[in-house]
Amino acid sequence: MVPAHSGGKAKSTPILYRNGSVYSAADPFATAMLVDGDTVAWVGSEYAATSIADSSMEVIDLDGALITPGFVDSHVHLTETGIALSSVALADVRSLAELLETVERVAGATTGMIIGFGWDESSWPERRYPSAAELDAASGHRAVYLVRADLHSAVVSGTFAASLRLQDEDGWDDGFVVREAHEVARRASRDLTMDQRSTFQDAAFAHAASRGIVAVAEMAAPHISPVEDLRLAIGLDGGHDPLRRPEVLPYWGQVVSSREEALEVAAQFDGRLLGLAGDLNVDGSIGSHSAALREGYSDAVGSMGTLFLDAAQVSDHLAAATSAGLQAGFHVIGDRGLDTVIAGLQLAEERVGLDKLQTAGHRLEHVEMTDDHAVAALLRYGITCSMQPGFDQAWGQPEGMYSQRLGERADGMNRIGTLIAAGVPVTLGSDSPVVPMDPWAAVRGCIQLGREQERISARAGFIAHTRAGWRAARAADPMLGQLAPGTPASYAVWQVDELMVQTPDNRVQSWSTDPRAGTPLLPALDSGVDPVCLRTVHRGTELYNAPSFG
Repeated sequence: MVPAHSGGKAKSTPILYRNGSVYSAADPFATAMLVDGDTVAWVGSEYAATSIADSSMEVIDLDGALITPGFVDSHVHLTETGIALSSVALADVRSLAELLETVERVAGATTGMIIGFGWDESSWPERRYPSAAELDAASGHRAVYLVRADLHSAVVSGTFAASLRLQDEDGWDDGFVVREAHEVARRASRDLTMDQRSTFQDAAFAHAASRGIVAVAEMAAPHISPVEDLRLAIGLDGGHDPLRRPEVLPYWGQVVSSREEALEVAAQFDGRLLGLAGDLNVDGSIGSHSAALREGYSDAVGSMGTLFLDAAQVSDHLAAATSAGLQAGFHVIGDRGLDTVIAGLQLAEERVGLDKLQTAGHRLEHVEMTDDHAVAALLRYGITCSMQPGFDQAWGQPEGMYSQRLGERADGMNRIGTLIAAGVPVTLGSDSPVVPMDPWAAVRGCIQLGREQERISARAGFIAHTRAGWRAARAADPMLGQLAPGTPASYAVWQVDELMVQTPDNRVQSWSTDPRAGTPLLPALDSGVDPVCLRTVHRGTELYNAPSFG
C-alpha cells in the first residue's frame, strides 16, 4: 500500500473556491468547492456557495479557473530530472554540427565537466552521433558526458573515456556508450554528495508541483542511483521539507531470486518500498538500439537489441516479490522483451498460482510493442501497464525514430486504446527527464496518437493520469484522484482557455455542454493555449502557488 504522506497538519481555515469549474463526477457542472483541512467538504453550484459562505472561511474567487484532481506521474527519475534541468539542454539541437557548436560554446564559458541531456540523432540530417575525437576537439579535451534523450546511451569525449578506460567495457563504440560502458560513464558523471542530490531532487519536486502533480512514482534502480538516493527522496535521510513536495511512490528495480532476498532488499527502505519494480530492465530502448526485438532493427543490420534478464530470472523475481507481498515489475519495450516477461509470468504461475499473481498488483513500464497475444496475457495476469504518450509524440511521426528503427512495425507501437479496451489497467507518466513532466501534453497525446485506433478520449487519458496512478500503486484510500465530499484534498487549480468534452474521433461531436451527458468538462487541448497551473495542493497542504493567484 502507498505509505501515508508525511507532514504536519493541513491549514485549519476552510477554503471556499467559487466562480469557476470543478472536475467532479459527483457534480459534473460544479462551480465551487469547499476544502476543510485535508478533506474536500463540499462541491456544488455558485448559488449554493453563496448560501454556505461565512466569515470562518477563506473565500477565493476562481475567476473562471478550473479545479481538477492532482496528477500522478507514474514514472519519474527525480535526481536525473533535477540534473537535466541544470544541464546543457540538447533536446532542441537539430544537427550534429549544432551539437558540436553547443559544446564548443559551453566549453568557452565554463570550467569542469560538461554534462548535457536530450540529444536525438534520429532527427538530424547527418543521422549519426559525434565521435570521441569530435567531442575532444569541440571541448578542448574536457571531460564531456552527453546523455541521449532516452537515458539508455550517451556520447563521451575521448578524455573522459580514457580516464575511465571505457574502451575496455562492453558497449563502447568510438565515443558512443551503451550497456556496461554507459553504466560506468553514468556513475562517474553522477558522483554526487547527498547535499547535491537533495538540491537536484528539490528542483524536480518544485517542477512537478508547478505542473499540478501531487505524486510521483520514483523508479529508482542500482544502475541509476545508489540506495541512499531513494532513501533521500522518500524522506528517510532528511533533506526535503515534506510539507512542500509531491508524495513519492517508491520503487526499487533490483532483481531478486527468493522471498528472503526480497525482504532483505526492501528492509533498506524502512517499510516504505512499494515494490521491486520500475526500471528493472528486461531490455533497453529503441532509440539506443537496445530494446530486444523478435526481428532486427531496420537501420542496424544484425542488431536485435539486448536482453538483460531471461524468463527464469523474471519468474524468480515475480515469485519472490509475490511471496514477500511486494509489487514486482520490469522495464520492457521490445516485443522479444515482452515475450520474455510473459514466459516468466507463465513459469511463476506454476510456482505461486494464478490467483496470487493476479492480486499482487504487478506492473510493467513502457510496454511499447504489444500484439494481441501479449494483451491477452497481460489481462490474464492482472498486469498494470505504465505508459508514456509523450514517447509517441516525440518519435511516432511518419518519418520519426520509430519508423527509422522499426519500419512497418512502427504501426503497432503504444497500443494504449487496445489495452484499455481489453480491460488492462493503464496509467500514465513521463519517464522524466526522457520527456518533460507535462500532464496535459500527455492527455493530449492520448487523443492524438499516430494510430487512430489507439486513441482514447481526453477523459480516459485524464483518469489514467490521476486516479489510475493511485490504483497502480495500490493506494489504501480508493477515493484518491477524485473530488467529491469526503475525498482527500489533493487538487490543482488551472487557468484555462475553454472547457469541453473531447473524443479521439473527429467524426463524433467533440464538445458538449448538455447536463444530461453527466460528463465533467476538461480544458480544450487543441486551442493552442495550454492550461497554466495556479495552485497545487496535496492532502490539504499547498505545494505550489503562482504569484498571481490567491
